Amino acid sequence: MFDGFVQHGLQTARGRIFARVAGQGPPLLLLHGYPQTHVMWHTVADLLSDRFTVVVADLPGYGASFRPAPAADHAPHSKRALAADLVQAMGMLGHEQFAVAGHDRGGRVAYRMALDHPDRVSAATVLDVVPTGDVWARADAQMALGYWHWAFLAQPSPLPERLITADPDAFFDFHVRALGLGRAPDRYPADLMAGYRALLDDVSTVQAICEDYRAGATVDWQHDDADRGVRKIECPLLALWSADGALPRFYGDVLDIWRPWADDLSGHPMPGSHFIVEDQPEATAAALSAFLEHRPSAFPIS
Repeated sequence: MFDGFVQHGLQTARGRIFARVAGQGPPLLLLHGYPQTHVMWHTVADLLSDRFTVVVADLPGYGASFRPAPAADHAPHSKRALAADLVQAMGMLGHEQFAVAGHDRGGRVAYRMALDHPDRVSAATVLDVVPTGDVWARADAQMALGYWHWAFLAQPSPLPERLITADPDAFFDFHVRALGLGRAPDRYPADLMAGYRALLDDVSTVQAICEDYRAGATVDWQHDDADRGVRKIECPLLALWSADGALPRFYGDVLDIWRPWADDLSGHPMPGSHFIVEDQPEATAAALSAFLEHRPSAFPIS
């Protein structure tokens, strides 16, 4: 796993970002979702490293990256703050312009990065998400039952932290695995699943997860509302989503949700669960390659 990748500890203004880097060609930053780490990209990163300089990073709060200190307004865990951290980390690697692809929470960081740093992001891909502001604005009974963890994790501290750490096995087995993690045969070795499960034994990770969702219910939603109809994602945007997941059930045509946010938009559903990157790594890598390689303007000429 990650053979040939070089580890980096990138000391940004707010803290250390852990990343692995390999390959050659245009730079591509890959961001993981909840409740995982950069490891979720292991197969896709290998498949892409012959065409791109692949950077896989742990989001602040997760894995080996720093833990932002919580604040009453949850701004330290906002996707705006995380995006700024990662833009700085990419600059430290020498990448002043780059493409980004993010799954789940990483997708929220990716589209916020494209909005806030249009001069740095040359192309963006979001996997199995719609904008955070749209999720909350369109919330109904179906969302409350299907995505109950959004409201649960956003409850004031320390309620969700105490409940999760009291029985992390139950939370992992009956929530995380129920979303589809580990369902696809031959994609999830036992040691990989054990590593994901062990994340919930780290109290600081559980706190960061909850702060991530508290930010989503407050400051992230506010940032989206402030940009709605005012700013758009200027770079090409690709949206991929699980054909069998929640988004088609909740929103119908997923691209309709993204159209107000980007003029240069494309996308399509993918087979598999919410965890499409690991369920379908070959298809994911192919979709990313087709999107980026057929858009030479997405990368600066060196």
